[in-house]
Amino acid sequence: MNSPASNSSAQARPQERGKAARLWQRGLGFYEKHLFHRALQAWRRAGELGHAEAQYRLGLLYARGEGVLQSLPDAVAWYQRAAEQGQPDAQFQLGLIHLNGYKAPSGPHSPENWLRAATHRDRAGTQETFDLLFPNGVEVAAEAEAAIAWMSKLAASGNAQGQAVLADLLRHGRGCAQNYEEARRLYLLAAEQGIASAQFALGDIYYQGLGVAVEPETAAEWYQKAADNGHVLALVALGSMHLSGKGRPVDEAEAADLFLKAAEQGDPNAMYQVGVLHQEGRGGLVQNLDKAETYFRRAAKRNQRHACIALAELYTRGKGIEPDLREAAEWYTRAAELGDVQSQFIVGRLYAQGAGVPASLGTAARWFQRAAEQGHATAAHNIGVFLAKGMGIERDVAKAMGWFKLAADAGITAAQVQLGKLCSAGEATGHDLHEAAAWLAKGAASGDPEAKMGLAILHLRPDTTMRDPARAEQLLRESAEQGHGPAMLELAQYYAGKYGTPVQLPSAISWYRKSAEAGQLEAQYAMGMFYLNGSGVEADADAAATWFEKAAHADHPASQFQLAVMYCTGQGVPKDLAHAVIWYELAARLGHALAQYNLAVMVSKGQGCEADPAKAVEFFRMAAEQGVPEAQMALAEIYRTGRGVPRDEAAARRWYEAAARQGHQGAANILRQAAS
Repeated sequence: MNSPASNSSAQARPQERGKAARLWQRGLGFYEKHLFHRALQAWRRAGELGHAEAQYRLGLLYARGEGVLQSLPDAVAWYQRAAEQGQPDAQFQLGLIHLNGYKAPSGPHSPENWLRAATHRDRAGTQETFDLLFPNGVEVAAEAEAAIAWMSKLAASGNAQGQAVLADLLRHGRGCAQNYEEARRLYLLAAEQGIASAQFALGDIYYQGLGVAVEPETAAEWYQKAADNGHVLALVALGSMHLSGKGRPVDEAEAADLFLKAAEQGDPNAMYQVGVLHQEGRGGLVQNLDKAETYFRRAAKRNQRHACIALAELYTRGKGIEPDLREAAEWYTRAAELGDVQSQFIVGRLYAQGAGVPASLGTAARWFQRAAEQGHATAAHNIGVFLAKGMGIERDVAKAMGWFKLAADAGITAAQVQLGKLCSAGEATGHDLHEAAAWLAKGAASGDPEAKMGLAILHLRPDTTMRDPARAEQLLRESAEQGHGPAMLELAQYYAGKYGTPVQLPSAISWYRKSAEAGQLEAQYAMGMFYLNGSGVEADADAAATWFEKAAHADHPASQFQLAVMYCTGQGVPKDLAHAVIWYELAARLGHALAQYNLAVMVSKGQGCEADPAKAVEFFRMAAEQGVPEAQMALAEIYRTGRGVPRDEAAARRWYEAAARQGHQGAANILRQAAS
């Protein structure tokens, strides 16, 4: 197959023009009988003789793949020849192709793969055949300037479609300077010839005020003309006008009728609107959540973003429909992928919580970042937290600071607090305590209790010019009186003298109690110790056990240890060695060194449990590695005697030496005796 020759042959002699006309008619007869290849042969001969209509129809054959391998570049070559002779349909097709471009499909059905499978030749032979079959290649680049050139020719000749497309290009500034006035002129010319898309575009121009004053009534007139010509989006526009009363009187029943007509023609925006009307029982439509859900789903499957959100909300809230978080997550994700920023934030939260989707901090981080990049302030704070803590994403304090700054500038007080914390902790390079104080002061000024507490702690630092205990006390009290449990604990510690402040034990105990009642584990432990020791309160072992047990059940290791001791002694609780073993082990596995040692002793002796030498060695080792000299001594004895482990004099000596270095006299004596 040869590529089309230049159009010099268009200047054919009269006898050639007659021959071309006969070939054109012959090809038309073949085409009507679906003998596409024979039609192609006749039209190619006519086209080479300069017959413009034959050239255009050859382009169509190549574009459709009728009687020949489908090849849009070859179609373009024939359209070009016809268009240069003024054939309007060819000019229009050529303009559209240049406007959008064309890339050959990839995969098993691409021209290259099809050809290689068909020829079974070597690489060189395949390329030769490929060049023969596709002389113009398999792709067409998008060229807006070329599209404008062809559409301008069409428009100048009065072609309505060309006028409408050129108006679109001018309106949106594609390949040319944006020009609303010229676009409106061309739309008017096309609209007067009955082009529905031009009539609809004029409605948009007057509704939005693009180069003209906003005139909703004029917009409605054009929308109506477009709707009368079968333009579906015009039905939706008119329906929206009847809902809002802008350009048309408020008439919900008329709006519903228009939306239903458009929905029946497959318009997703109309489907969404019908869903809303059914959900709310408006426009003469009965309130019916099942029908609303059906319309929302139909629209959502066509990627109508608001319908995706509406469907997700239905399954989240479950008002009249069984809640289903998995279904909700699916539609929030679809809306998020369509660019809805709030849905992106929600999907991030769902993955962070594992609600309706498998928990994945990495996926949560990606969605929070996408939302943050679109300006969602809370998402910016969240991705900042993930970056600051290395949750689901590599830790990067500098990037975290950037996101916190964006969120803080948008008024998110939690981000202001985070900035203050990072600056005060010295983790943010190039930032100092004064910057920390400035951010925390912003949060405190807006009433945030955590910001007040953070600023108070800065004022309690002993090594800075910012130290101001009186101001710190005021801020802690304000935060504590807002019900902030951590501030209650800090205020209690302030009165207990933690920060070099005067000890005011009654005030300390009062705030420890309030903090403990607010669920602060350290405060519950402190209350237990006050009652156990009778410090500032009357000694009360029962009350001490009660406070220790509250914190112990929340995995507070020091409270678990104290509760175990009380079960060993029967102080405040009935003596119960089995319970003591349970609490010692819980504390031990949370890293409490003395609990590890005491548990090892009980397990080695079979107190409250069966003796288990191997387990005893395990916990003696844990305690010894944390520096408990008694555990080091016990472990040394175990290695010396081979109880529960193979005898190992070298290991025994190492542990004796470790215990002796910490002042254990027994270990020191053994080492002296060994040396004498």
